[in-house]
Amino acid sequence: MDVCFVIQERLKELGLEQRDLAAAAQVTESYISQLLTRKKAPPAADRTDLYEKMGAFLKLPKGQLSAMVEAQRREELKKKLADPPVPLFKEVRELIIRKCKTEKRTQVREIFENQAFGELERLVTQTLLDVTKRIARKKLEHEDWLRSAAKLRHQSYEEIRALTLDFLDTDVFNITVDHCSAFLNPMIDSWDIDLKTFGMGIALNKALDSTPFVRFQFVETEGVDSSKQAPGFLEFLRNAALSGDASREELEFLRGLRFLLKSPSALYYYRELQSLRDPLHFPENHAATMHKHRDAEDVEKLMQVESRKHAIRRWARHRKNPRKTGKAKVS
Repeated sequence: MDVCFVIQERLKELGLEQRDLAAAAQVTESYISQLLTRKKAPPAADRTDLYEKMGAFLKLPKGQLSAMVEAQRREELKKKLADPPVPLFKEVRELIIRKCKTEKRTQVREIFENQAFGELERLVTQTLLDVTKRIARKKLEHEDWLRSAAKLRHQSYEEIRALTLDFLDTDVFNITVDHCSAFLNPMIDSWDIDLKTFGMGIALNKALDSTPFVRFQFVETEGVDSSKQAPGFLEFLRNAALSGDASREELEFLRGLRFLLKSPSALYYYRELQSLRDPLHFPENHAATMHKHRDAEDVEKLMQVESRKHAIRRWARHRKNPRKTGKAKVS
C-alpha cells in the first residue's frame, strides 16, 4: 500500500493537518507536503528517525510506517534496474574539484570531464559523501548545533533538520547543490588521491569534527579476482538505484560472497545489503556491552596503577624515617 495515501487517510481520521504532523516530526510543513504529494521520495527507514516520530503521532503500530516504506522502495528499485546513472550537477562537480589538492586539480578535472560520471568521479564523490554523512549523523543528535547551523544559513531549526535528514538519505547520483553548500563545503577542507593506488586522504574542518584527517586505502584482497566476479554483483555495482548508497565495507563484504553452483542476480545482492543493515542481525547491545566491559577493564587497570604509586610513595617515606614508622606501628 502507498505510504503517502496511508498517512493522508490517517490525518483525516484524526482530524489533523499537515502542519501538525510537521511539528511532531520536527521538520517543515513544506517537507511533509513534498513527501505526501510524492515530489520527494520517502527516505530509507534505517537512515532517519522520521517514521518513528510520525508513527507515534498518528497512533500507528510501532514499525508499521518503516516496513511499508522499505517495501515501497524495493518495488520502485525494481522498476529502475535499467535506468543509466545520471551525471552530477555541474556545481557539485566544481565544488569537489575545487576541494582537491592544487597539484592534482588539473589532472583530476581532465579525468572527470573525459567521462560522464565515470568510476573515479563516483569513487571520490562517494568517499566524500560517506565522511560528511558520518559527521552530519552525529550533529543531528545535537539540537544546539542544528540551531547554530540554522542561524548561519538564515533558516529555521525545522528547515535545517529536514535538510539534514534529506542529506543522510541521498546518494552520489542524487546529491544536490544545496547538500554541498550545507555539508560538503563546510565539512571538507581538502582531499587528495593517489591515482595509482586510489588511496585517498581527506582533511576535515577541525571545528566540526574531532578527527582532523581521514585516510582511505584501496588494497588488493587475496583470493579475489575482479575478472571472475559474479555477473550479478557487477550488474549490482553498475546500477545506481541498487548500490549507490552502499558503503565501502558493505561492498567488500558482498564482493567476498562465493557460490558453487548458482549465480545470484543483482537484486539478490541488494537484498543481502538490506540484511546487513538490519539491527536484528547485528544488535547494538552487544557492541555496547563490549564497550562497557572495556571501560571497566580500563578503570580497573588505572586503579591498580594508582595503588602501586601510593605503595611506592609510602615505601620511600618509610625508608627515609624508619623510627617514625616504627612508632606508628606500635601505637
